[in-house]
Order: sequence, then structure tokens, then C-alpha cells
Amino acid sequence: SKRFFIQLEKDPNFWNLGAQQTLSEALTLQDLNKNKANNLILFLGDGMGIPTVTAARILKGQLMGQSGEEMQLEMDKFPFVSLAKTYNTNAQVPDSAGTATAYLCGVKANEGTVGVSAAAVRSQCNTTQGNEVTSILRWAKDAGKSVGIVTTTRVNHATPSAAYAHSVDRDWYSDNEMPPEALEAGCRDIARQLFENIPNIDVIMGGGRKYMFPKNMSDVEYPGVAKQSGLRKDGRNLVEEWKDKKKDKVNKGFYIWNKKQLLSLNPNNVDYLLALFEPGDLMYDLERNTETDPSLTEMVEVAIKILKRNPRGFYLLVEGGRIDHGHHEGKAKQALHEAVEMDRAIGRAALMTSTYDTLTVVTADHSHMFNFGGYTPRGNTIFGLAPMTSDVDQKPFTSILYGNGPGYKIVSGGRENISTIDYTENDYQAQAAVPLSMETHGGEDVAVFAKGPLAHLFHGVHEQNYIPHVMAYAACIGQNKKHCVSQSGTDGLSPVLSTIAALLTVTRLLS
Repeated sequence: SKRFFIQLEKDPNFWNLGAQQTLSEALTLQDLNKNKANNLILFLGDGMGIPTVTAARILKGQLMGQSGEEMQLEMDKFPFVSLAKTYNTNAQVPDSAGTATAYLCGVKANEGTVGVSAAAVRSQCNTTQGNEVTSILRWAKDAGKSVGIVTTTRVNHATPSAAYAHSVDRDWYSDNEMPPEALEAGCRDIARQLFENIPNIDVIMGGGRKYMFPKNMSDVEYPGVAKQSGLRKDGRNLVEEWKDKKKDKVNKGFYIWNKKQLLSLNPNNVDYLLALFEPGDLMYDLERNTETDPSLTEMVEVAIKILKRNPRGFYLLVEGGRIDHGHHEGKAKQALHEAVEMDRAIGRAALMTSTYDTLTVVTADHSHMFNFGGYTPRGNTIFGLAPMTSDVDQKPFTSILYGNGPGYKIVSGGRENISTIDYTENDYQAQAAVPLSMETHGGEDVAVFAKGPLAHLFHGVHEQNYIPHVMAYAACIGQNKKHCVSQSGTDGLSPVLSTIAALLTVTRLLS
């Protein structure tokens, strides 16, 4: 197919026809979708900056035997794209906790804090109370919708935790990770808050078993492996407590921990699902045991089947959480395969929902110091070499490089000669300009892709905290209900602009 493309592309008609086709599709978008969104889906690629999106597109194409550059990701097909400014209230280059608070709770916050406003100070327990902010998952639940969280990290990791927790420290996974003074002052760990804050989250899927079980309790999948055992000092078994609460209900609750159990569920019989597939984060997709561990796509499919049974609709947060981990470790191959898998999950969700009544948003919390370049020719493997050697040190270099991170190496006084090593292996750490044990986030804007009802409201450069406000407005939940008028018994949307009131409020705040 590569050769076929090369021939086609020599003909101006190929490009002109393609552009005309895109143009006619673009013209239909003037007819805006102003339906009410019954369902809301947010796909969050953790650390999926724009260079990562481009590289994942090329990888996806190359995995299908193409050159890759001409490939269209599922997210590329979304009609509306805007940019989000990702800074935290106290950080130019943000972290995943402060950003999660922005795109889930609608309020920018300090780095390292989840579900609290910027008045809360990281790690200071006594700044929690009175500074809690609620998330769109909560607004959806309060409106009678089903709600779900699906992640490839721990379910109490930064991204998902902002959906249900209020914690001045993202690292307070269980009481085992908390300072005694915070516990004495009444602060609760994030795992506990998952079960206590919003009762009856319909679907919870990801990793993080060890934070739910008493200290030293052996893990079901890794019996006798100390570092996988339970961590809780309070002796509580949060999974058993969850199961007990679901036992006496008419509604059926299921706790599962492997892929076989996931695929044997009949989603029509499941009202509540707690699925914890690993003691910590899920395996990288490249390392995943396809017999025992589900892919993100498989998890998303089951989640939507369960959630869509509610006639009032659903809110689903899906995190491709380990794109970020791959980059931090300088392992571009792991990160990009994670991004491709998340794109597959986006495609699966598209097949199961309709843009008529489902608003889907794909974005990232922040970027990374990851890039690719070096005048590579068309179809060059994304993990390959630039075509020339350096005219300074005469050594070859890979197209993918990191601005900082663990890939920095000096061999006999100079840059390592990568022709002597296998730079295509899964865990190869791409060369970096500055040595760090963990590569850092990047500070540039990230893309926000949107399709479905009112997707056109994602249209320029916005603050990241704008995202849940649009989603709530489209679904008539949270603080945006005034525009939801009933016409002939059906819910329609008619925008009501209280601009003057808003301006007065701002003026009051400023004066």
C-alpha cells in the first residue's frame, strides 16, 4: 500500500480531490449540533501532548503496514479542536493532580492537589476543609445519570481521584502513605474517599488493589509477593465493605480482578462493577498478558454496555494513564503504544454511541519533553534514525529525543553511539539533553478534540477548567440548567445569556 500511495500522491488531483472532499464535509458543520447530550465521555491521555499525538498517528499507520503520516487517528476525525492552557495556579509546568481538578471540577488548583481549590495548600491537611470542589462526575450522578471511571493506572491515582476525592496531597493513596498528623487531623486517604464520597459509582475499573486491603494481606494474583500485598494500616478491607453494601440490594454488584471474569460478565445483569486488575498500575500494553489482563478497549466496551442501560444517560471518564509513565521513563515506545491503544478505545466507544446524543471529548492533562525530528524521510520508522549523522560529533541519532530524562548517557567522554545498541527494543530510553532520573512534563498547550452535541463550544484557546463547564452545559447538569427548556415534552436547548449578571459579578470581584 506504501507504493500505491506514493504513485497517487504524484498526481495533483489526489491532493485537490482530498481537499475538496474535506471542504464539503467542513461546510456541513455550519449546521451545528445543538441537541442535549444525554451521555458524556471524556478520554484523557495522561501526558499526551501534541508531539505524542502526531507520533502515535505515525505509529498506528506503520503498525498497519502504511508509511504512517497519512494515517487518521480516531481523535483526528473529531470535527472540533481547540487548545487548553494547562498551567496550575502555582505552576507554569503543571502536574496531573492540579490539571485533573481543572478538567473535572472546573476550577484551577495547585500542583499536587485534587478536588480542592487553590486556597488549599499541598500536604497541609488543615487547608482541606471548606476548600472542596465537586466534579462533573458528581454533577452527573446527582442528575440521575450512571457514572464510570476506567483507567490504566491505579483507580486512586491523580486523574481519577479528582472525580471523587478532596485531597491536599495526590500521594495519599491509602492511610499507609499519609503522615500521622494528617490522619490525626481527620484527613482521609484517597482509596477510602473512592468508596465513601460518592456512594454507588456505577463502574470503577483500573489497578490499585493493594491500597484497598489490610497491611500484609497477600494479593490474590501475586500470593506471597510482599510488595504486592495490602497496605492499609487501619485494617479495613474496602473491597469486602463494598461487596457487603451491594449484597442486600436488589441491584447486582460485582467485584472482579482479571480479564476472564470481565469477559464472562453479562453487562445486562451488572448494576455496579468494581474491577481491580493489578495491585498497582496496569501493565504497559506492550507487556500485557493478553490472557489475564484486559486492554483499555476491552474495559471501555464493558463499561459503556453497563452505563448505557440508564435512560438518563451517563458520564464516563476514561484515562490512558500510562502514556505519561512511558515518557517519564524515557521509553517512547511504551508511551506511544499506550496512546495507540487509547485511540483504539476511542474508536470502540464511537461504535457504541451516537454523536446525536453523546458528547465525546479527547484531551490531555499536560505534555512532555518528548519530540521527534531530524529530517527523517517519509515512512521512516517512528523509532528509527535520522538519515544523517551529527556534523558535530559524527554519530547517528534517533528521530525521537527527550529534552531531559534518564536517557542522558556519556560514554568515554561523549554521546553514546547508538549504532552499537538496539534502539528499537520496548524499553529503550531515548537520548536526552539533561540527565534526570525521571523526565519532566512539558508546559505547552494541549489539544482538545470534541464531537457530538455542542462540541463547537470547544473552539479556540481556553483555560483547561473550561472543559467540564461545556460538558455540563451540553448535558444540562451542574450549574448550567437555565437553558434547558422543555419543548413539546422533549428537552431542547435554548441558550440563555446572563452576560450582564456575569459582568456585574466580575466587576464586584475586581473592585
